[in-house]
Amino acid sequence: MARARRLLISFDPNLRPSLWESEEVMIRTINDLASKADLMLPGTGEGMALMGSDNPEAIARFYRSIGVDTVIVKYGSRGAYVSSPQGEKHHPGFRIPKVVDTVGAGDCFAVGILSAMLEQLSLEETIRRGNAIGAIQVSVRSDNEGLPTREELKAFIG
Repeated sequence: MARARRLLISFDPNLRPSLWESEEVMIRTINDLASKADLMLPGTGEGMALMGSDNPEAIARFYRSIGVDTVIVKYGSRGAYVSSPQGEKHHPGFRIPKVVDTVGAGDCFAVGILSAMLEQLSLEETIRRGNAIGAIQVSVRSDNEGLPTREELKAFIG
């Protein structure tokens, strides 16, 4: 229905192997779902599990080859790698003084990406926002307590 309405379909694999009957079924199902997405947000660990590489370029190349339009590979404090019809680029992450808890960082990255896309920001600004919100999140304990206000986000990036 989303495709028929020309809506953006995003997919973050967020693997939970223990919930699957087998690793083979998980890989096949997740990659099939990914092939139907416009935007894929895998991390390097997910790339290793799903297609056998933790190399951001290889991950992006694999998912673009099965039909994903834009792939944004998360790789922690080092940033993100983007492959889209507009090109390919590494985007540096943000350094923070102390990592407290990494739980929720990927989800917060996705919040940054999707909110920026909804606001029709440039790809550069979109990735910067995703990287920033992910970095802010790891500086607090919990899975979403680090979500910043617009003012906090602007100050962090600025």
